[in-house]
Amino acid sequence: MDQSALLDFDRSVLPLPNVRSFSLQDWEERIRYGCTLRDLKELEATLQSAPLGLPRLTFLGSGDFHHVSYLLIKRLEALGPMQVIVFDNHPDNMRYPWGIHCGSWVRHVCRLPFVSRVVVIGITSNDIQSRHLLENYLRPLYSGKLRYVCFSPPPRLARLLGLSSIQSSESDVDTLRRLMEDLLKSDRHPVYLSIDKDVLSPETVQTNWDQGRLEGESLLAAVAVLKPFLVAADVTGEISSYTYRTFWKRMLTRLDGQSPPLPTDLEKQQQQQQRFNQKLAALILS
Repeated sequence: MDQSALLDFDRSVLPLPNVRSFSLQDWEERIRYGCTLRDLKELEATLQSAPLGLPRLTFLGSGDFHHVSYLLIKRLEALGPMQVIVFDNHPDNMRYPWGIHCGSWVRHVCRLPFVSRVVVIGITSNDIQSRHLLENYLRPLYSGKLRYVCFSPPPRLARLLGLSSIQSSESDVDTLRRLMEDLLKSDRHPVYLSIDKDVLSPETVQTNWDQGRLEGESLLAAVAVLKPFLVAADVTGEISSYTYRTFWKRMLTRLDGQSPPLPTDLEKQQQQQQRFNQKLAALILS
């Protein structure tokens, strides 16, 4: 398995040592935030024809491209059963009838037969609060294929609906380590790890989306526990600026509360991101 790769859709990942970069800027408008399944299939064919190999670690740029994780997981089917652990401030299991987007890709992963389960860790967003819980795909939660671990109290509606797969946890280092150990005991399959850095506190890094409360030290400690069991990993959540040409993407991102970074702050924020990427890469690839 190759060491690391960058799928460079948006030029948001600053240079990292020993990371092979694949230029995909021509795909940015089509893929960013969301796309049709046909567009995703065409991107899949492009990745298959590229000398990408099977990277142990892949950087994807902004969290707007998190749905590309589905393709990275799908191409590992020949390696056999695996579980998928996602660190994210959002469930990424929201209803989306027009294809796939960065907030719905987890549901597609849950439908892959070789994936034993998916665990999303770190949710504090409103995507599961109150009536918004009904905007999630509930079937994988009821079946046990999907589990949410929130860093905020679980919604009352989850209890009323009998969704025991939605639980809460503290986010400190020791609790996260124990949680990882419990996950590895309850499912012996190897792990695909997907990290959206919007799970981190704004003091740790700045991203394009509303952020959670996880501190960098806690995330690194959790990754260290998972490391011996990793099949591969990907990282999203860079900060970048982009103006959509497509009206519906401009509309939906505004409705989702996404706001562009200030141009005067962007360089500093990307340098902050680079420093954390270096820590993640050193840990996962060592």
